[in-house]
Amino acid sequence: METFKRLLRYSKPYGWRIAISMVASLCVGGTDAAIAWLVEPLLKKIFTEKDMTIFILLPVAVMIVFILRGVARFVQQYYISTAGQLAIQDIRNEVYQKHMGLPLRYFADNPTGVLMSRVMSDVGQMQSGVANVVTGLLRDGVTAIGLLGVIFYRNWQLALITFIVLPLTAVPAQKIGKRIKNLAKQSLGQMGEITSILQETFTGIKVVKAFRLERRFIDRFSQTNLGLYHYLRKSIKYESLHTPIMEIITSLGVAGVIWFGGSQVMHGRMSASEFFSFLTAMVMLYGPVKKLLSSYNTVQQAVGAAERVFEVIDQRADIEDPAEPVEMGPPQGSVELRNVSFRYNDEEVLRNVSLSAGRGEVVALVGPSGAGKTTIMSLIPRFYDVTGGAVLVDGVDVRQARLDDLLSHVALVDQETVLFNDTIANNIRLGNSDAPMEAVERAARAAFAHDFIMDMPEGYDTNIGDRGVRLSGGQRQRLCIARAILKDAPILLLDEATSALDTESEHMVQQALANLMKNRTTLVIAHRLSTVLHADRIVVIDRGEVVEVGTNDELLARGGLYRKLYDMQFS
Repeated sequence: METFKRLLRYSKPYGWRIAISMVASLCVGGTDAAIAWLVEPLLKKIFTEKDMTIFILLPVAVMIVFILRGVARFVQQYYISTAGQLAIQDIRNEVYQKHMGLPLRYFADNPTGVLMSRVMSDVGQMQSGVANVVTGLLRDGVTAIGLLGVIFYRNWQLALITFIVLPLTAVPAQKIGKRIKNLAKQSLGQMGEITSILQETFTGIKVVKAFRLERRFIDRFSQTNLGLYHYLRKSIKYESLHTPIMEIITSLGVAGVIWFGGSQVMHGRMSASEFFSFLTAMVMLYGPVKKLLSSYNTVQQAVGAAERVFEVIDQRADIEDPAEPVEMGPPQGSVELRNVSFRYNDEEVLRNVSLSAGRGEVVALVGPSGAGKTTIMSLIPRFYDVTGGAVLVDGVDVRQARLDDLLSHVALVDQETVLFNDTIANNIRLGNSDAPMEAVERAARAAFAHDFIMDMPEGYDTNIGDRGVRLSGGQRQRLCIARAILKDAPILLLDEATSALDTESEHMVQQALANLMKNRTTLVIAHRLSTVLHADRIVVIDRGEVVEVGTNDELLARGGLYRKLYDMQFS
């Protein structure tokens, strides 16, 4: 109930729509009750008193009643459904916004396809559940109450027989509903696995085809899809059991009413028209009651999906602005790691790392793969928080600064060239959304990207497709560098920024970066040592620790790990 109440709270902003729907529901329920009520006097007037006027007007009255009922049903369905859709839209926006505020650790621990499924499949399940349930509660609830009033007025003894049976339907409904909720959560989890496979397949289709992995992925998809079918089959089984069980239980009430009511008619204690009016109301009553009980299953499916969605909304964002942030002041461009340690789950990645970089200095991080270089880069813009020590930018612990202030000091060019399905100009403008076209072009020229951009069909207005699929690796990398140039931040983080460039392009971009690095702090990760030979300081990282620090010549003279890496590349 707590989950369902929380779900309904999202409908509060659209209360006026729900109010209109409730009024229309009263009209729908009122017409059903009126029809049942009028059966007795109409039968009496037509068949007992032979009233031809009533007989002639009856078809017209029936048409008018059903027209009014139809209009009321449309208004009720339209406004309650749109209220549900708007509420679900708010939930989906909140889930997406919550995802945007979660730290990188969360995304590393959860497959992309599963996260996509939470936003689409899970919220979609909630959408159908909320719309159907609220609609049913209003329409069928009002109808059931009206019809109950009719049958109690007609004959309270028969009404008690009818009413005693109804609570008996709650027990199987609750047991079946609980199983359906658990199966809904399991099937949505399986749907997340399917979405994950699709995402991996489509983003890595080149590798799939190059290594002839089609059959392997087809088999994997088929097995996961079969698992989804098993959950859905069980859910279908319980949903299919629901209606027969309800009908069997309610048949007891129907049988009791026929036996007891028929006895009263035969003994003259009740007229036939009154009995038929009661039967009409009773038969009409079981319809909305059955729908209300069926809605319980839909509620359970929606609650199962809501629990998964609320898990995301309730997820703690451990990278947040402090309650009392420290002002960073005018940017100076200094970076210091002071005895930094970092653990990822149970894995120790960094141990007592200390290094510093002053304004205008170029500090290179080198070392074997997996040594922890990229982790150090991720700690500076506070993608992760240290588990020991401190990272300071301009003398301020990054955990005590506003994230907006901190990230305004930093420009990043990552080894993964992330571009979006947008124009070239807008991808470069990610570094400065308000930059005029002249500034965008200057940044592109500095990154030696202008010439190939002008060769594109629409120049800077060319849409580069999903992840920049229409560009070569070197072109994508140069756009990312242009983005960092446009941001013009005092601290530059270059993680293999030239890794995808050919020799000629790399030489040009190195010249552009050399101009950009003037009076700015630059931390560079490079596996190709040729790109960092002239760094002011080279920090050698191995197994999460700083093992050597010095210039290229100093490190070569020591004959340590750097010398080994140097000889391997230049031999």
